[in-house]
Amino acid sequence: MFAVCMAGTTLPTPLYPLYQEKFGFSELTVTVVYAVYAFGVIGVLLLAGNASDAVGRRPVLLWGLGLAAASAVCFLSATGLGWLYAGRLLSGLSAGLFTGAATAYVMELAPHGGASRATFVATAANMGGLGCGPLLAGVLAQYAPWPLHLPFVVHLALIACSAMVLLWLPETVRERWPLRTVRPQPPGLPAQVRAVFGPAATASFAGFALFGVFTSVSPAFLTESLNVHDHAVSGLVVALAFFASTAGQLAVGRFGVARSLPLGCAGLLAGLALLAGALRWDLLALLVLSAIVGGVGQGLVFRGALSAVAEASPADRRAAVISTLFVVAYAGISVPVIGVGVLTGPIGLENAGLVFIACMAVLVSSAAAYLLRRPVGASA
Repeated sequence: MFAVCMAGTTLPTPLYPLYQEKFGFSELTVTVVYAVYAFGVIGVLLLAGNASDAVGRRPVLLWGLGLAAASAVCFLSATGLGWLYAGRLLSGLSAGLFTGAATAYVMELAPHGGASRATFVATAANMGGLGCGPLLAGVLAQYAPWPLHLPFVVHLALIACSAMVLLWLPETVRERWPLRTVRPQPPGLPAQVRAVFGPAATASFAGFALFGVFTSVSPAFLTESLNVHDHAVSGLVVALAFFASTAGQLAVGRFGVARSLPLGCAGLLAGLALLAGALRWDLLALLVLSAIVGGVGQGLVFRGALSAVAEASPADRRAAVISTLFVVAYAGISVPVIGVGVLTGPIGLENAGLVFIACMAVLVSSAAAYLLRRPVGASA
């Protein structure tokens, strides 16, 4: 269910060149359409990040599936740019409801002693779903009819199946409160979480920034610079980054949380270097390697950060604290993406990407140095 919801958020990724042809908008507009999703996520996390702690996991996730369905309908009905903005915003609202609530739900449904595996399942569902979205849309757009409609019809069918599964699952929040008791909460952390949260959030911001720019501009780079017009290839390249992230998350169990965060930063640096080479020399092989290496680094960072923060959080605040971590992560998706879009006009897509890489390399290096000086606690 978690994977189905997250797949919808990346479903339009390989379709953006088709929307550009149909509606005639610039690369800056593509990045803004992409970033609207992140603003929707952040808005929900700030206004109702703790909703599932109060009213229960199932009601919140049902609302999330409903918003995901509404987003698919917007893309099916798209006759102009406004529909794309609406669809992305609804998709962000859906993901915002799912991220904290579904992660906490998976962990609570796990058997006793299965917290580590449950964290991996939750983060793998998140990243695996994000990877399946562009892969599904790319294959359908390339090899099936109605490329701008069929992917969303398939997603609506998957949402309907997910809703039936959700109605069958048990509720895990024992003491529930009315919806009116949910109040907007500014980002705040219990005292016992703060020491862990700082380095974890810093690394998460850098990892999500790399993914945000990669997923928003790589289809255009493939088309304009590499002359690759196969939508399935475009979707596969983006999907590889998310699948590699899942592999990186699996490796956290081997390395441990304290070592995974700085190792993940090293992977992000290597991925940025490969991406710079791909942009500089127009090489598809380097682009694919950057997706894999950067994805592994992001996975190490993402699961390591989530494990550390979730373990340090009190049970009654877990979803709210996880939501706060995602606010930081999704800020990484939105702000750098728009920056690249703004620079694309005056200096071109490749040079804008190189400026982004330089900025992110500084940020990742700073995060790695911070994590080496002040590693997260071994208990996490």
